[in-house]
Amino acid sequence: MGKLRSPLGKWLKRRIGYPLEAVVVHAAYRLFQALPVDTASSLGGWIGRAVGPRLRKTKVARRNLARAFPEKSAAEIERIIRDMWDNLGRIIAEYPHLDALSDTDPGGRTELVGSQYLDSLRDDGIGGIMVGGHLGNWEVAQIASRKLGLDVAMVYRAPNNPYVGRLLAKVRGTASGTYFPKGADGARMLIRHLSKGGHVGMLIDQKMNDGIAVPFFGRSAMTAPAAAQLSRRLNIPIFPQRTERLEGARFRITILPPIEPSDTGNTEQDTVELLKRLNVLLEGWIRERPGQWLWLHRRWPD
Repeated sequence: MGKLRSPLGKWLKRRIGYPLEAVVVHAAYRLFQALPVDTASSLGGWIGRAVGPRLRKTKVARRNLARAFPEKSAAEIERIIRDMWDNLGRIIAEYPHLDALSDTDPGGRTELVGSQYLDSLRDDGIGGIMVGGHLGNWEVAQIASRKLGLDVAMVYRAPNNPYVGRLLAKVRGTASGTYFPKGADGARMLIRHLSKGGHVGMLIDQKMNDGIAVPFFGRSAMTAPAAAQLSRRLNIPIFPQRTERLEGARFRITILPPIEPSDTGNTEQDTVELLKRLNVLLEGWIRERPGQWLWLHRRWPD
């Protein structure tokens, strides 16, 4: 019976579950789209704070926080969890307003620090990689970069629900017209893109089961090596990029000086050392604003 139920369950999910989920997602998108950006962001934050801490996934965040901050009290950890859900709720509500949020002109909603490095990345005639994490509203930076003349391609994993996936593709299309799927085919396309002087953005803070073990908050964490490996292989720079939520629906994007790949002759060691430098940067950003990081994925082994 188990074998019969499994195909039936998958069929029901595809034919009924996914369309129902898509109806809810599209309705929420239309609601937040109809609201002024500050109102939408505030409402999303309120929903996140009210619902998020009650979800089962919060147990993962609580365990991650206890490991990352053993010195913090239970009350402090719960406050970070509340802030995390506030930020995540705001991100969801801000999707219809990403174009307005990414305005870096004077008086705009996003402040840009390190614009000279973005100019260098855009104008140096070679490929480059922007790396960041799931901090603040991580969707804002790529749209802001494109408005400033730097088209940053995106590496993505398509959502299981194709109806939701099409909406996300439409919204994210503001950020880049170039997408590379995760996997071997996408990797080959990405290498060709970078070799021709293209640019790509990568979020490098999620667990990758077949990654490389690198320290993160004092614990070994399986870390995606693609950015470091591509930088070394193609001899192109990595530009760390940080997005912070300042207050409400206002942000600061900071682009740091490039990290040039080293070549000591030991490929594995050079890759690990580069990943260590990147993890140190990410950890520092997270420690400064722990409520703005996505603590919900299983970053460390159980």
